[in-house]
Amino acid sequence: MRTLDDLFSLRGKTALITGASAGLGVELARALAIAGADVALVARRRERLESLATELRASGVRAEAIAADLGVDADIEDAVTQTEQRLGPIDVLVNNAGIALVGPSERYSRDKWDQTIRLNLTAAWLLCQEVGKRMIARGAGGRIVNVTSVISSAANPIYHGAGYSAAKAGLMNVTRQLAVEWAQHRITVNALAPGWFPTEMTEGGFAKEKFRTKTETLTPMGRLGDPRELQSALLFLTAPSSGFVTGTTVFVDGGWTAW
Repeated sequence: MRTLDDLFSLRGKTALITGASAGLGVELARALAIAGADVALVARRRERLESLATELRASGVRAEAIAADLGVDADIEDAVTQTEQRLGPIDVLVNNAGIALVGPSERYSRDKWDQTIRLNLTAAWLLCQEVGKRMIARGAGGRIVNVTSVISSAANPIYHGAGYSAAKAGLMNVTRQLAVEWAQHRITVNALAPGWFPTEMTEGGFAKEKFRTKTETLTPMGRLGDPRELQSALLFLTAPSSGFVTGTTVFVDGGWTAW
């Protein structure tokens, strides 16, 4: 009989996760470490990354803080190179970094659009490309998980942000395309789509009672999610036993997309 470790252990694997300085990225990084992976933490805020790296090292894994601005192409390649130099070849990539700039579409500025598309879609694509080509060259397969959103598959009736909707929907289809192209290389590419969770990115909206109430009302479970509730879904998509799961999206949304 196979053990739990056989199914889910990432011991001996190297994972790179972006947006690891706050919010959902912190809990996703913890999940990777719980499974035994050595973790490269990538974001702009080095002090926060160093603090999380110290915490993860205490659990017995290697963890490295790599400060990078994913809006800069050179920083993306450098983050991948630094990860491999410090921790070894990348087995798992988690594209989690993102921003949500809101505003009504008739007044949504070109700058907001460009920033949102650049970080939420283009940076994730460039990381997939950079890590993917190295995985292909190694010939050992790999796992890529793109963090999208419930808004990747439907409009947002609460917070208006056309750029975010477009970027997350685009990332969902990039996920499918890469899954088809890279299946022959034993690289799985999937998406993790969170519903509504209290994080630094969402706290401004949820501080307004009418927005929080509406969000909870439209969620069948009647509440916001706990960021820790994303951990098992990530481990499923990155697990060695999930080699036949690719091109799919796992929604963790309290039933939001079931209406």
